[in-house]
Amino acid sequence: QVQLVESGGGLVQAGGSLRLSCAASGRTASSLTMGWFRQAPGKEREFVAGISRDGHTTVYTESVKGRFTISRDNAQNTVYLEMNSLKPEDTAVYFCAAEQYTSVILRTRAEYDFWGRGTQVTVSS
Repeated sequence: QVQLVESGGGLVQAGGSLRLSCAASGRTASSLTMGWFRQAPGKEREFVAGISRDGHTTVYTESVKGRFTISRDNAQNTVYLEMNSLKPEDTAVYFCAAEQYTSVILRTRAEYDFWGRGTQVTVSS
């Protein structure tokens, strides 16, 4: 079993930055493909970014390209999401997710095996 705990959310003004962290336990992080999702009120949970097991490959949804950066430190069993130039439409609960069976970065919520409880990000205009 894998446990994921997110941290780093908060309230920030538009144009500001936040860095989210996801600490994994219960399994070596390098055996997991990791992703970040977000869910705004009244909306479906959507894929934001994903990173391969070795950290060499990353994938982003179009709306965050050039603003968000996903990275990982397998020695620390931690995945990060650096968010810059934040917009009010980035407001959501952000979830960390892990997939244990494939090295391919997946974009579908149903294909991830483990989830954190989420951290709130609020961007004011």
